[in-house]
Amino acid sequence: MSVSPALEVEAEVLRRQDPQLAEILLGERQRQATTLQLIAAENFTSPAVLAALGSPLANKYAEGYPGARHHGGCEIVDVAERIAVDRAKALFGAEHANVQAHSGSSAVLAAYAALLRPGDTVLALGLPYGGHLTHGSPANFSGRWFDFVPYGVDAETGLIDHDQVRTLARGHRPKAIVCGSIAYPRHLDYAFFREVADEVGAYLVADAAHPIGLVAGGAAPSPVPYADIVCATTHKVLRGPRGGMILCGGELAERVDRAVFPFTQGGAQMHTIAAKAVAFGEAATPAFTAYAHQVVANARVLAAGLAAEGLVVTTGGTDTHLITADPAPLGVDGRAARGRLAAAGIVLDCCPLPHGDGRGLRLGTAALTTQGMGEEEMARIAALTAGVLRGETETQKAREEVRELAGGFPPYPG
Repeated sequence: MSVSPALEVEAEVLRRQDPQLAEILLGERQRQATTLQLIAAENFTSPAVLAALGSPLANKYAEGYPGARHHGGCEIVDVAERIAVDRAKALFGAEHANVQAHSGSSAVLAAYAALLRPGDTVLALGLPYGGHLTHGSPANFSGRWFDFVPYGVDAETGLIDHDQVRTLARGHRPKAIVCGSIAYPRHLDYAFFREVADEVGAYLVADAAHPIGLVAGGAAPSPVPYADIVCATTHKVLRGPRGGMILCGGELAERVDRAVFPFTQGGAQMHTIAAKAVAFGEAATPAFTAYAHQVVANARVLAAGLAAEGLVVTTGGTDTHLITADPAPLGVDGRAARGRLAAAGIVLDCCPLPHGDGRGLRLGTAALTTQGMGEEEMARIAALTAGVLRGETETQKAREEVRELAGGFPPYPG
């Protein structure tokens, strides 16, 4: 795998200092370069984002916000955070942005802290239908602290059941309604959720961790004009560092900021915030707009290819980067399918199947599109995936084909 000179220099420094960890990092670099990354939540950041992550800003302690830190020496990192905030606001048309959240889950926790009190009722997409852990899982803080009422999807179409959402909202009068998913491949009707929230006097929280990159590129509708608070990640399709952010109107800005610090987090990770600023700048370019639309085009071709090969694609397709599919018609369940594909170098996830007893496959096209793959490669990957699942393509032969395909599209070309 050829990489930028800066990355080679950093690798050599680590080889000299800690060869054991260097081998691990180089091994992961090799894995990423020789397999197909179809995990919907993953992507490849730019070398510029990686440079910010590995910068001296990692050394700086910066509790608080620009101009009001609890540590000295923050005058330079204050500028970096202000740039990140300004770029996020401009990119998404938001009145306020908080870029300190360490993750998407941290952002959701802060949103709840800003709006709710323990015991409040919250309406959210049920976990079996694609809801996130922070949408009421009993293993998560959300399910322990709040009374979550789940809504679901139509048994035939797989689409969110809007009638059920309205009925449950009227019956339970939640303090907040959450719209968002980790495994729902269609656009959400934010205007509908806003209407229901207004009808019952609820806050609307949009968990846009997955589609926010498509929003940045104009390839998906924006929740910002409709939601009281938008929570998101900065990785996934947005192609930035692993982290979170929160967007909201000016009237909630102080509550959101206090919910992040000091209520749920300590010091800001300034190297990550700088990397977010880099990613926001990249996402504001025409090149990123073209990328976001290509991500969707690739996903649609891949979904159609999988359906043609006999997998059952939920909702009949996708509007986004994300696809969920049932491999059972090919004689294998989701968990076994994931393992079989991993052995062939095709890396993806499992997910619950709506109204089903088994697990399906969840895959996405963000990383492959970053590598430069297009619709022709998506059709090839669909056929290869089906061949592996049917047992028609031997694992070693499939692995060689994957290595050859991936080799033509290195994540970090020199």
